[in-house]
Amino acid sequence: MNQIKEHNHEAHTEHEHQHHGKLPVVLYFIGLIAFFVGLYFEFTNNNLLATSAFLASIVTAGYHVIMEGVGDTISNTLKLKRFMPNIHFLMALATLGAVLIGNSEEGALLIVIFAGAHFLESYVDGKSKKEITNLLEMNPTEARLVLENGETHLVSVEEVKVGDTLQVLNGDQIPTDGIILQGTSSVDESSINGESIPKEKTVGDEVFASTMNESGSFTMQVTKDSSETVFAKILEMVNESQSSLTKTATLIQRLEPRYVSFVLFLFPFVILSGPFVFDWTWEMSWYRGMVYLIAVSPCALAASAIPTTLATISNLSRKGVLVKGGEYLSKLADLKAVSFDKTGTLTHGKPEVTDFEYDEELDEAELIDVVVSMEKQSNHPLASAIIKHFPGSGTLSLEVENIVGQGLSATYNNQHYRIGKPTSFDKVSPEYNQLKERLAQEGKTVVYIGREDWVIGLIALMDVPNEAAQSAVAYFKEAGIHTTMITGDAQLTGEAIGRKVGVDEVQANVMPEDKASIVKDQQERYGLTAMLGDGVNDAPALVTADVGIAMGEGTDVAMDVADLVLMQNDLSKLAYAHRLTKKMNKITWQNIIFSMIVVVTLVTLNFLGKMDIGLGVVMHEGSTILVILNALRMLKSF
Repeated sequence: MNQIKEHNHEAHTEHEHQHHGKLPVVLYFIGLIAFFVGLYFEFTNNNLLATSAFLASIVTAGYHVIMEGVGDTISNTLKLKRFMPNIHFLMALATLGAVLIGNSEEGALLIVIFAGAHFLESYVDGKSKKEITNLLEMNPTEARLVLENGETHLVSVEEVKVGDTLQVLNGDQIPTDGIILQGTSSVDESSINGESIPKEKTVGDEVFASTMNESGSFTMQVTKDSSETVFAKILEMVNESQSSLTKTATLIQRLEPRYVSFVLFLFPFVILSGPFVFDWTWEMSWYRGMVYLIAVSPCALAASAIPTTLATISNLSRKGVLVKGGEYLSKLADLKAVSFDKTGTLTHGKPEVTDFEYDEELDEAELIDVVVSMEKQSNHPLASAIIKHFPGSGTLSLEVENIVGQGLSATYNNQHYRIGKPTSFDKVSPEYNQLKERLAQEGKTVVYIGREDWVIGLIALMDVPNEAAQSAVAYFKEAGIHTTMITGDAQLTGEAIGRKVGVDEVQANVMPEDKASIVKDQQERYGLTAMLGDGVNDAPALVTADVGIAMGEGTDVAMDVADLVLMQNDLSKLAYAHRLTKKMNKITWQNIIFSMIVVVTLVTLNFLGKMDIGLGVVMHEGSTILVILNALRMLKSF
């Protein structure tokens, strides 16, 4: 049985720096004013009023620090039945200690800078998330329901059922997924696929919820419940992405209470070491103890990964790459192999005419008219590709017969024409036979054109690679990642396509149920493996892979089980995502190393007697701000 990967995104119980509501902000600015008032009174030697102002600053500016520090520590400790302190609790203790030893000014300075830095962190987190969560504001709420008597009635989207007919006017937001029944328009689908250029839509075309009807009006038939639309699935992925962090960020969150507990455990030994080891006075020892609490507080470390992860998810969402959670970004950065389904992933998914050859003495325009006129009366899957390749042709009125085993047959100007597979023709010149063999070697499907039973031309068709496939495969190979194409085509056809796109390995003649086994084999041979697909038959392989990636224009099932979705079916976006995740890891480790260097430096200077509370606060919180600003670099496209 194939191993099934579970997509569970655990909620994090650890404290997150989110300061909701206006009250904490108002109190912070009151506290900031009180701090400057205290400095004025201290300058005028009015110590009593200065101390009172500093205490007021601590209480007001530190309202959220104290409440979240003490409150969350108590609630988490009771809930988990073990001591669960956080950074805010550490800062509250350091402030209290400063006040108790008569340094209320430095205690107020600590609170003012610490609280300000964490308001900044909340702002940065909000800015990163805004790129994603603004999708919620685009969720359709109303629809124009067409009643049986032809009248329209404005209803809630939740009331719309599959099979209902809706009217969409110029400028309306399309309320749900469906098919156009009547009318034409251009639709802005940027909310779905990130593509800014509107798409022309006509009868039979699919339209999606949340997209904007820019011109014209049309009626549509509802094909999906509002909870099952493509846009609804995007929103679901957005919610998952914001609650799931990278392994590094999750590890830091999990270690925070243990780290703070260890710091508090060492605190008495730091105090006692003053008089007995460093020959300090008890007052100086308490002061150094307060600086120690500030120096070892892991504020910058805690901010090393989360803002970076959120900014990365935000950046990718702008590029049309939706990710279900930060953990998959870490895996994407560490990929060792990637497997591509051929049809609809590396290729366009539809055959296209690649070659058209005919006898030199023939009238090309007349021959094309005959062929296209015949194909217009066929339901063969290759017919539409031929018609599309010769636009504006085929105005002849012909009686076309579809003969089983022989193909299409018609008479024009008293001559008998036939279009069919090569095996149905007996009278073929050596030149056409050789040409057919060469084209077949290239993985192309050949159709002969005959007149009076002699082959006079041929058309070759192929599901050609899409524009971004070759460059994307080249990028992964350059990055040292093994590339494999999986296809149900014959070995000859598969290898021909594989050579065009440049993959390392081709797995041809693959049955749908065998794709997951191939991915599993890739995992055993190379390590972390990604799988790209767009169909229902790709779902087991997408689930088996370490990172399942679906094409946005593929099936709902593929989108449901995938970890990433490329909304524009553009493989260059996957290469971009890989580069971005590598940069994300680099910036995260830059932040972690920098924050730890700052902690070690502050602790060392403190024990050497070269650090006071004010300088410690500035350096400590300054490092936190620098770490956050470094994380913001992930919002920039490159």
